Amino acid sequence: MDILLTALGNVVTPMALVTLLLGTLAGITIGSLPGLSSTMGVALCIPITFNMPPDLALILLGAVYVSSVYGGSITAILLRTPGTDASIATALDGYPLSMAGRGGEALGMATIASLFGGLFSVVVLIAIAPPLSHIALAFGPQEYTVLAIFGLVTIIGVASDRPFKGILSAAIGLVLASVGLDMFTGTQRFTFGFSELFEGVPLLPVLIGLFSVSQAFNLCIPKEGGVLTSKSQPLKGRRLPPWLDVRRCLRTMMRSSVIGSVVGILPGAGTSIASFISYSEARRHSPTPERFGKGELEGVAASESANNAVTGGTLIPTLTLGIPGNAVTAVFVGGLTIHGMIPGPSLFTQHAETTYTLIMSLLLANVLFALLGLWLCRYLVVVTKIPGAVLGPMILIFSVIGTYALRNEVFDVWLAVIFGVIGYFMERWRYPAAPLVIALILGPILEVNFRRSMQISHWDLTTFFTRPISLTLCLLVVLAVAYPLWGQWRRSVKP
Repeated sequence: MDILLTALGNVVTPMALVTLLLGTLAGITIGSLPGLSSTMGVALCIPITFNMPPDLALILLGAVYVSSVYGGSITAILLRTPGTDASIATALDGYPLSMAGRGGEALGMATIASLFGGLFSVVVLIAIAPPLSHIALAFGPQEYTVLAIFGLVTIIGVASDRPFKGILSAAIGLVLASVGLDMFTGTQRFTFGFSELFEGVPLLPVLIGLFSVSQAFNLCIPKEGGVLTSKSQPLKGRRLPPWLDVRRCLRTMMRSSVIGSVVGILPGAGTSIASFISYSEARRHSPTPERFGKGELEGVAASESANNAVTGGTLIPTLTLGIPGNAVTAVFVGGLTIHGMIPGPSLFTQHAETTYTLIMSLLLANVLFALLGLWLCRYLVVVTKIPGAVLGPMILIFSVIGTYALRNEVFDVWLAVIFGVIGYFMERWRYPAAPLVIALILGPILEVNFRRSMQISHWDLTTFFTRPISLTLCLLVVLAVAYPLWGQWRRSVKP
């Protein structure tokens, strides 16, 4: 407790508060711009921290990290253009709400849920970091294989109204996930001679193409007599959802925060997996699942509380064991080592004051981005009133810049344009894009860990049922498949 109070005193100094404010504003901006991911934001800030004291450097990196995850929800809701892959599920309900003139309410719910999930994950980080990180160490290839299958099962929830089209979209995603060099044999697969595809189809161009470029095309293409118009509807002017809606979503936010924190602890799982699992669970527990995907505040709450809860969870194995929870924390490790702080137990002994200063700054960063988000809502909702003739090219320009900035490859830009065309026709023919993205993210995880499991067990499939954690996850997969089928059967037999 003494260390926590000392750390809190370090955070509320004038210089630390200014650093926290600048990091939060930078994070919201980076997160909201398509293509500028949390990883890129933290990486860009590391050179700035070279000559900064370690505590201020970590405050800046931590603020950029947590606020950039929240920032992705802004454009996801207003423009159906997720700033990061963590906000893909947010766009499923956030954008329809914006089109119905409830963009302010959707942003308000996203802000409340993000704050809830972020604070929950920091409390978890403070309270139970060592025990949970030991559980994560028990995960082997078998557990990650079943976890990836569990993530793919969420496609049933995302595309339950069009299951065949959802499964077909996911199948395309799995095919794309197989592109690149085989990690076990070094053989080229579906690269067609392009060296840019040796590492696989890059996720960011696909993400920007399906969700950003396609939306730009949708806004720019003449409709009904050649008039270029935005699909925006008049806003009702609310910056916060009604209290009854917030109270209705509290249970969803708690469940999603738990899911996000647990998924964050598992190295490599990521915010997108937590977001989709929580979205699927919220839909499964909802008395009105048919409203999801058409403008349901509970869907926004589930996604945002989960992806923000991942932030604290990912730091648990990073700080205690030196195992990065995701790409952002891998960059974060670089920031720590630059200042002579080696991730592991020594952070909580030799550098305890600096480490807890970082943790306490995360608490304030979550509160700060929520206050800034609520204050900026009145200005952000104006985006939905911009005509399509102006908005479409703006989205396209930002998409091209964000895509090119990732690897400085023109190939990525063309890839984004190609997937933009694909995404445009998928939307016209009512093929959901989310299953494709889920499968593209989970495909490599599933393939690598399944093949490792088979090599270890000499191709004995019972290996997935002989390990306690793997067996538990298998039962969860069965339940996740059986529960919606059982619910559908019950509704069909009702008189």
